[in-house]
Amino acid sequence: MGYDAKFRVWRGDQDGGALEDFTVEVNEGEVVLDIIHRLQATQAPDLAVRWNCKAGKCGSCSAEVNGRPRLLCMTRMSTFEPDELITVTPMRTFPVIRDLVTDVSFNYEKAREIPSFTPAPDLKPGDYRMKQVDVERSQEFRKCIECFLCQNTCHVVRDHEENKQAFAGPRFLMRIAELEMHPLDVADRRELAQQDQGLGLCNITKCCTEVCPEHIKITDNALIPLKERVADKKYDPLVWLGNKLFRR
Repeated sequence: MGYDAKFRVWRGDQDGGALEDFTVEVNEGEVVLDIIHRLQATQAPDLAVRWNCKAGKCGSCSAEVNGRPRLLCMTRMSTFEPDELITVTPMRTFPVIRDLVTDVSFNYEKAREIPSFTPAPDLKPGDYRMKQVDVERSQEFRKCIECFLCQNTCHVVRDHEENKQAFAGPRFLMRIAELEMHPLDVADRRELAQQDQGLGLCNITKCCTEVCPEHIKITDNALIPLKERVADKKYDPLVWLGNKLFRR
């Protein structure tokens, strides 16, 4: 059974903007992205929104609904009361291009700073062998659809623009952790994580885990183990002694 919902949508660009109120028809089984599309078709044809698959797999339609980072295509209208005012705004951490579309190029710049998978020089592709437990550990991180909701909600960059230069964010610290845990990777990225990508700025509040649409345990399974690996290298006296002896 349909009803009319009250929507408040941010309209504007890099020079500024404001929230505008709309009343839009809602039908049973719809998601917020459906309503945004209906709004485009009936009242605001110039409303900009990024989307692609509408199946929660491309990560394109990231925005904030009532202040919470979400995928518009995975946010069901049935989770709201019919008389509830629903506010849709762009991701706050990234610069606005227009309306609900933000410039997420910061994330691709950070991705390029991470050394890629580095197997041993004498290891041929056909010789790769891994235990199932190692496959499963990496597979969880591979579920990431790069919606960047974790990047958006991380207060290290959300509330402190000046930290972007020195902080990769949870998505890319997770990428470093994935490579560090890979049994066939021989590169050491611990110094990179600590010194260049700002691992020490993460204070494991788990806000990134809470908004992940793929339910990846970013904090528990990636960030905390990576912090432990870095601590072992920097502060474990036995590791320190081994490094000294090895260098000799």
